[in-house]
Amino acid sequence: MNHILKTAAVASLMLGTVVAQPVLAQDSGVVVPGLAVANLDAVIANSNAFKTAETQRQTTYKAQIDQATSRGNALNAQLKPLADKFNADRQGGKATQASLEQQAATIQQLQESGQGELQRILQPVALSRAYVTEQVEDKLDQAVKNAMAKKKVSLLLNPQAIVAVNNNAYNLNQDVLNELNTLLPSAQIVPPAGWLPREARQQQAQQGQAAAAAPAAAPAATSGKKQTGR
Repeated sequence: MNHILKTAAVASLMLGTVVAQPVLAQDSGVVVPGLAVANLDAVIANSNAFKTAETQRQTTYKAQIDQATSRGNALNAQLKPLADKFNADRQGGKATQASLEQQAATIQQLQESGQGELQRILQPVALSRAYVTEQVEDKLDQAVKNAMAKKKVSLLLNPQAIVAVNNNAYNLNQDVLNELNTLLPSAQIVPPAGWLPREARQQQAQQGQAAAAAPAAAPAATSGKKQTGR
């Protein structure tokens, strides 16, 4: 019951006003020929296109961000007295279990509806971030290939697959980042009308394929029944 909507949390998790940028460590060391490690998520987050878009978005979508912040404050003001009463009744020991359950259900319902409302307000902001991320991801593969070729790397590993690395001696992050910044100096932050993230487009394509396959299967099943009747 203490999970009351916090404006600061909304700003960081949903608005993305503060995005944690993974550190790109680049220490010296003896490198085994042909072997390197790269954190591609860190590369994307530290790319010029992504970071610039994060700053521009605060201006382009200021109306939505301000509306969400204002609505978040109002939700906090509505939820706080309800949560305070619930906690007081629970600690006081006089309220019935049924009463506590009813209060808890009311608070949860308001939280969920409030979160849904904030997500709807911030949908343009989320779509913008997804649009920028896709633009960066589309250039990432070529950036990796370019960096590997220049450093003569034949095997590139994800940091999560490694137990330990000696002083980041095999770190290819900065090399990939340099190539990515060259390939994509900046990104468009406003998606075209009707644009959907890659995952949503793939789901739509799969649903379309399934719908197209269904009518084709129906005649075959009917034909099989007629043959059986003979």
